[in-house]
Amino acid sequence: MTKIQYENLTIRQAEVADAKQLAAWWNDGAVMAHAGFPNGLGTTEEEIIERFGNGCMVIEESDRLIGECNYRNIADGVAEIGIKICETDYQNRGVGRKVLSMLIGWLFRNGYSKIVLDTNLTNTRAQHVYESLGFRKVRTNIDSWKDQLGQLQSSVDYELVEKDFVSYE
Repeated sequence: MTKIQYENLTIRQAEVADAKQLAAWWNDGAVMAHAGFPNGLGTTEEEIIERFGNGCMVIEESDRLIGECNYRNIADGVAEIGIKICETDYQNRGVGRKVLSMLIGWLFRNGYSKIVLDTNLTNTRAQHVYESLGFRKVRTNIDSWKDQLGQLQSSVDYELVEKDFVSYE
């Protein structure tokens, strides 16, 4: 089982016992709005458990669940990642940057040569964090998708290669 630790932060494989908390977050529109789901996903614990795989992970600070992250192999040596610090009292404290640094460092140590991600164009806070870690803006996609309310949304694509990585660790 994958377990990445730094100070009091842990990233670990999601387990069945985590499904209740993940469902609460994924069904919360405030948590999911940046991902295009302002009304939440409307998913069940059982559906979440079915999605569990090697890349579905949870984030803990001092053994308290505070968020989730994931990665998936999209090409040879290329991983796509995502992260959400779901507990609002843990946002704007640098936790996301640390967690991203932990995950990215682990991916590079485990054979990946490039990391990609995207974010909503309006999520400037996340863009600042990505760029501080060395991500390079590849493309801006204007009005490229609709959220669950039918509103056009724009996104920014980023990529990071190991030589450009600015680790927090």
